[in-house]
Amino acid sequence: MAVVGVLALQGSFHEHIAALRKLGVNGVEIRKPEQLLNVNSLIIPGGESTAMAKLAEYHNLFPALREFVQLGKPVWGTCAGLIFLANKAAGQKIGGQELVGGLDCTVHRNFFGSQIQSFETELSVPELASKEGGPETFRGIFIRAPAIIEAGPDVQVLADYPVRSNRLSTADSPTEDKKENVEEESKVIVAVRQGNIMGTAFHPELTADTRWHSYFLRWQM
Repeated sequence: MAVVGVLALQGSFHEHIAALRKLGVNGVEIRKPEQLLNVNSLIIPGGESTAMAKLAEYHNLFPALREFVQLGKPVWGTCAGLIFLANKAAGQKIGGQELVGGLDCTVHRNFFGSQIQSFETELSVPELASKEGGPETFRGIFIRAPAIIEAGPDVQVLADYPVRSNRLSTADSPTEDKKENVEEESKVIVAVRQGNIMGTAFHPELTADTRWHSYFLRWQM
């Protein structure tokens, strides 16, 4: 049976392990590089991305995490975990943070705002529904959430979310003047897959719906 590692430095790792348990899968906490040798796949949970990066650097985890991704083992990042897996990150704090990379996209950190601007919404998820059944929508929980503002040609979009176009252009180029037509809508990407890597800007582990976890586990069968 597959053993799924869950990076347990900070954030919602307990919730991911509980979701895996519901599916009859063994999830184990990962805090040291050598522990990655004992798992088939890895989940990087949501949390505070800067704090997680500092702890990962302290435990010398970044080289092992990059190697894990490069070996083609399945990796899924939620919220802060998505930021970790992106090749580029915008909207970072002064000095930035180290990234694992592997996902050909640019993620804007805290795109949706501060803690008090967190929200829940129904997302259209046709790929998830076609593989795992259930409704065509998923209740996305966004907590100080990032968003993907650019994605490469090999990145499969699994879910997106409508935003005003001027908000997207400002996030893309902070010095650019806002567009006059503030009612025009565009979309940002909030769930993707590229090869062995999946990323979600929201928190499936905080819901009772385990379809994202089962979708991720399907790659290992």
